Amino acid sequence: MAEIPKGYEASHLTGDATEEDLATLRKSTTVYVYEAPVRLWHWLNALAIVVLIVTGYFIGRPLPSMQIAEAYDQFVMGYIRFAHFAAAQLVTVGFFGRIYWAFVGNSHARQMFVLPIFNRRWWKEVFFELRWYAFLEPEPKKYVGHNPLAQGAMFFFMTLGLTFMLLTGWALYAEGAGQGSLPDLVMGWLLGLVGNSQRLHTLHHLGMWAIVVFMIVHIYAAVREDIMSRQSIVSTMISGHRSFKDDRPS
Repeated sequence: MAEIPKGYEASHLTGDATEEDLATLRKSTTVYVYEAPVRLWHWLNALAIVVLIVTGYFIGRPLPSMQIAEAYDQFVMGYIRFAHFAAAQLVTVGFFGRIYWAFVGNSHARQMFVLPIFNRRWWKEVFFELRWYAFLEPEPKKYVGHNPLAQGAMFFFMTLGLTFMLLTGWALYAEGAGQGSLPDLVMGWLLGLVGNSQRLHTLHHLGMWAIVVFMIVHIYAAVREDIMSRQSIVSTMISGHRSFKDDRPS
């Protein structure tokens, strides 16, 4: 690999910037970062998670009364559960598709699945980004893909977080499907491992609130960086292209 030009180390840091990326980064131009399957997964996943959060909240805390019609004339909670299960199945299929694309897609598609925790410079850049988000640094750095702090957040809240929510959610679904069903054969073991379904419900519910907090911080950080950073953020997840606002490497 060619020597990294001085000033471009941060862009190359997380292992997602190719030599071609660095060549275009030297100019105030764009780099193609997120391929169409990654962008499609991002927006469908976001929509499904919103549905899961809203419906999951009502499943955990049902409405005290239904002034719609007599009980035998309505199926409100049934529709809420159906929407929750349908969104969960969409997230499940999408997550497996996202894992597949991490193997066949470009280098940027793998960033949320692997953390270079043994790279001392990566940790240095993580702490730099923490200072930048805390308004303790006067100017941000350039990154082609996620900055190291965002990469860590995506790994813990999306890669690990979604895995946790899918495992606990399917285990709860397996209980309702009944012993001997396919969901029970695949995920019923987790219920026995946790001990009881109430504890599993609590863990799943706490996971939901962790995802809610992540979404709030994620949206804030994306909008903030779109305004204050030296590259595009929100539009990149729409077009796939990262646009840079200046020619300076650092």
